[in-house]
Amino acid sequence: MRVLGVDPGLTRCGVGVVDGSAGRRCAMVHVEVVRTPADAEISARLLALDAAVTAAVERFRPDVVAVERVFAQHNVRTVMGTAQASAVAITVAARAGIPVALHTPSEVKAAVTGSGTADKAQVTTMVTRLLGLAAAPKPADAADSLALAICHLWRAPAQARIAAARTGHAQRTRAQQQLAAALAGSRKLAGSRKKGYR
Repeated sequence: MRVLGVDPGLTRCGVGVVDGSAGRRCAMVHVEVVRTPADAEISARLLALDAAVTAAVERFRPDVVAVERVFAQHNVRTVMGTAQASAVAITVAARAGIPVALHTPSEVKAAVTGSGTADKAQVTTMVTRLLGLAAAPKPADAADSLALAICHLWRAPAQARIAAARTGHAQRTRAQQQLAAALAGSRKLAGSRKKGYR
């Protein structure tokens, strides 16, 4: 499976592509950090992100786009920029017909380091090791985008099994309810027939 990870941000947006599957070694295909000038109009910045993520999707043809789920921060301006960049990545994937997965920062940290509270240095160190890179990806946005892709590669099979189990459970529950209703209906019918013979 090929996953394109996006660490969203207006000033710096990490885009990383990783090949792999659960239980197997992952391989980095590509990593870059897209930068937009802070003094540019928001529309121009979002268009630049759109163009860069679209180019990566067209060039690397991922099976899934994994985006960091925006979480509440004290700095509203930062969270707004992150949300806008996330929306661009999600829209690009949707336009290309590619499924999108959202992962929280703590999910990504836990998947890559084993701890949901790991710091950026620990994430970068583990990404470097897991991908067998000669040097750490820099800046942190690059490592974070690769970590997102690794996280999805490792979590997707388990998430798919959970979803299938939930679907199967829901289907069994509906079937049991339909059977119970049918039995209740046939008992009622049998009771009314007995009354008719008396």
